[in-house]
Amino acid sequence: MISAWLPAWLLGITAFVTLLLNLFLGPGIFIQLAALAKFLLPVPAFGRACSRFSVGVATRWAACNQRIYKLFHVVDWQLEIHGELDPGKSYLLICNHQSWVDILLLFDIFHTRLPLVRFFLKRQLIYVPIIGPGCWVMDFPFMHRHSREAIEKNPALREQDLETIRRSCEIYKTVPVTVVNFIEGTRCTEAKRAETGSPFRHLLRPKSAGVSFALNAMGEQFAGLIDVTIAYRPTGRNLLWSFLCGEQSRLAMQVDVRPIPQELVSGDYQGDPEFRTRFQNWLNDLWIQKDALLDRPSTNERAKNRSPA
Repeated sequence: MISAWLPAWLLGITAFVTLLLNLFLGPGIFIQLAALAKFLLPVPAFGRACSRFSVGVATRWAACNQRIYKLFHVVDWQLEIHGELDPGKSYLLICNHQSWVDILLLFDIFHTRLPLVRFFLKRQLIYVPIIGPGCWVMDFPFMHRHSREAIEKNPALREQDLETIRRSCEIYKTVPVTVVNFIEGTRCTEAKRAETGSPFRHLLRPKSAGVSFALNAMGEQFAGLIDVTIAYRPTGRNLLWSFLCGEQSRLAMQVDVRPIPQELVSGDYQGDPEFRTRFQNWLNDLWIQKDALLDRPSTNERAKNRSPA
């Protein structure tokens, strides 16, 4: 175990470089070639083949990451799963969002348990080398994420993201998929929580429109809603750096597989105020439960199921 004899700062640098090399020199090359091929030959059937190939490569990347975590860190993540998971079925996954580490953890804990996770990403990320084209070829939805003020001035802007959701969900109808939505819209920090006037102690307000449209487009295909809660060990450092330095070996994750209320699968979120209120209340109730869970002092001690990572 490398963490036993390297100082934390050097461990963090070494782990970061190793994970970066695994991304860029391994699967990154093959996925970039698939993205280039899909871009140069925009034929739907060929594009789907490029996507399937890239998903297979990304699955192996996640498996390599698991080995890297074991090599560099003492991995004793506390994972509690309530409900059954099936890698042959599609799911909608929501999660609290605090750090880039959240993404690495979701790839890790659901590797082989679920279809490869696909995230709703900010549109700007499509221009990030390696990551942007790689996510594009695997049909990740890229959202514009306009501010509330901009949408109020120009309501037509909302349609851009809704159309992205519709197109992506049409693609996902052909294969099992785990659609991930960080419904807070951005990483939660104390500053953002105060700025937005969030009523929650550990979370930002949930944004419900994207979830509603995903359910509207694919609700009948989803086997359930996966509600993930991640609690990190407080260290006073940036969470990504803390993770790389091996300080998050006891982080806790709870996974709740919930039924999706059928009355919320179809409905006019934009045009029906009563439906919109019911949908928002449903998500708010989930967020109240999540906030209470994160408030428990014993969160990091629970461990009914251990992560194999």
